[in-house]
Formats: sequence, structure tokens, C-alpha cells
Amino acid sequence: MIKLEPGLKYDGSQIKPMWAFQKLGVKGSSIVSWIGPMDIKSDELVDYEDVGLEIKSDEMIHFVVEHFDVQPADMRLCYHRQRILVMIVQDLFGEIGIKTHRKGDDLYFDDGKLSVSIASCSVSSMKIHFAVNLTTTGTPNDVKTAGLLESSRDLDMNMISKLPDKISETYIDEIKDIEEDIAKTKVF
Repeated sequence: MIKLEPGLKYDGSQIKPMWAFQKLGVKGSSIVSWIGPMDIKSDELVDYEDVGLEIKSDEMIHFVVEHFDVQPADMRLCYHRQRILVMIVQDLFGEIGIKTHRKGDDLYFDDGKLSVSIASCSVSSMKIHFAVNLTTTGTPNDVKTAGLLESSRDLDMNMISKLPDKISETYIDEIKDIEEDIAKTKVF
């Protein structure tokens, strides 16, 4: 689990395999979080449905997850893990009074899209990017968006700065718990 200083712009290159190793020296499976802007250029898009769309925001909480535990990497498992991450975030938001609803891998507050996410695989690893808008500033004009700071009067940057650690720790614990359940289960 790595938490970067605020400011790094997510531009889509971080979803490429081995990013955490090449840029941060992290070997093996990882979850990296930070607060920063997002602006994905068309040549960095991974989701074919997003071609031609603007995917940007001035300030988001980002998570980049990479798993090396299944060889070859498994796209289906990667999407399952992505949904686990999204549901963890939804649960933790509920605990702090932010009621969201989920459609697939996206979270919504009221009618505004609060998050973006993608899952992808390379030959060696599974990757997930998940990010939550802090505000609607800098988001595309053609999409109704929502921001965490705008969704709750009680939420401030001090509380927000603690969210990435709590989300990352809960995700890691969930994956470890699954592994422990596998190791203790009798098979036939």
C-alpha cells in the first residue's frame, strides 16, 4: 500500500503494466493512492466505449491496483476485484453519511456520476484504476457529475485525506481474507 503526495495527474499511463515498479520501485501486487487531477488523452483510453469522450476532473482520489497472483492474468477475476473495490468504497462512504448508488463499476450521488473506473489485463498482471471526484470542477460538460465535497457539509479535506488509507486497507484485508478462506476450505 503506497500513498503518494497530492498532485500527480492521472493520464491513463498508470494503467499500463508494471507502472508501480517502473515509477515507484514497488515489486509485486500493489495498491497506490493519491489525490490529483485526471485528463486521459484518447491514445491512453482502455475502454472502447470511451473513445471520443472527455474523461477529466480537476481533483480526484485515485487508486491504481495491480495483481500478479494469477498467471496468465484473468480479465474476469480482475473485473470481480474491481467490483469488490467499488463496493468497499460505497460501504465506507455510507459509514460517513454519503449515500451513493452503484451501477456496475460506477458510483452515483443523487443523479451525478461520482466515480470512474476501468479494469484491464496484460500478460503478467491485472490492473484496476478507480477514482472519485472531490468536486465537479473540470469534469466534462456533457456528463452530470457529483463531487464528495459537494455531497456532504460535514466532509472536509482532513477527513478526505484519511479515506485512501481506509479504502486501501479494507481492500487488502478483503483480498487476504479470500485467500485465507481458500486455504482452509476442503475440496473434493
